[in-house]
Amino acid sequence: MKNANGYNESDIRKDYHNLTKLLIEKNMTITTMESATSGQIASLITDTEGSSAILKGAFITYCNEAKIMQGVPAEILDKYTVYSKETAEAMAKACAKTYNANIGIGVTGTMGNIDPANSDASVLGRVYFAIVTDGKVESYYVELEPQPTRLAYKLAVAKKVCDALMRQLENLDRA
Repeated sequence: MKNANGYNESDIRKDYHNLTKLLIEKNMTITTMESATSGQIASLITDTEGSSAILKGAFITYCNEAKIMQGVPAEILDKYTVYSKETAEAMAKACAKTYNANIGIGVTGTMGNIDPANSDASVLGRVYFAIVTDGKVESYYVELEPQPTRLAYKLAVAKKVCDALMRQLENLDRA
């Protein structure tokens, strides 16, 4: 069933099933460091049987201290704020390095309400994510329409991440 903004949960779950099967086929490992999506992407990956062959682990780093503990330099957060492409890139790099994975995904942003701990940088619906594929980083920025629930926000971001990663994997095949 689609929500008001056109995201269909069963389609998103199907996309992640296809992504997971493709990563298994390619023998590529993946990891995530998620803040705004709080583990939704890792959860979608593990919904497919056999995902243990590719998901090396994941971090949910909801606060800045957790990001720093997992390898995001405090200087990045201080200079660019937690809500920036630089932070998303540092998150993706840190988790890929920690788990020695082919692919690392970092996600940060504001969904649903302003972050009281970072109110100057927090903008509703603004999400940054980055994907590291074999050391190459690509970052993305999205402005989400208001969603009816927290899950809808997380699934909307997960859809954007999956689409971007699938495009990257197609480009790898062409290279």
